Amino acid sequence: MTTLIAPLARRAAAVLAVLGVAGTSAVLLAGPASAEVPTGWSDPAPVDPLHAFLVILIIPAAIALVIAALVLGPALARGERVLPGAASGDHEWIGGPEVEPAKLGAGKADDEAGGTSAHW
Repeated sequence: MTTLIAPLARRAAAVLAVLGVAGTSAVLLAGPASAEVPTGWSDPAPVDPLHAFLVILIIPAAIALVIAALVLGPALARGERVLPGAASGDHEWIGGPEVEPAKLGAGKADDEAGGTSAHW
C-alpha cells in the first residue's frame, strides 16, 4: 500500500507546484486595466479618508458593541457570569420541571408507560 501512496504523493505535489507557479505568474504578470472612462459616466470626487474610516470601521464596531450590550446586559444586570467556561456549577434544564432532578422519582412502571412496549 505504501508503494502506491508515494508516487501519488509525488505526482500531487508536482501538480500543485505547477498550479502554484502558474497562478503566481498570472497575478504578477497582469497589468493594470487601460480602459478609458465611458463618456456618460460621472467623475466622482475623492473620498475623505476620515469618512471612509468612519463608515468602514467605526460604525460596524459601534453596532457590534450595541448588539453585545443588548445580549449580555440582562445577564450582567442579574449578576450572572457571562465568560465562556465560567459556569457557576449549576446545571440548567431548560423547559424541564420546576423540581430538582433528584426529586423526580423513577416514573411509571413499564406496563403503565406509553409508547412502544417491544412486545409482539
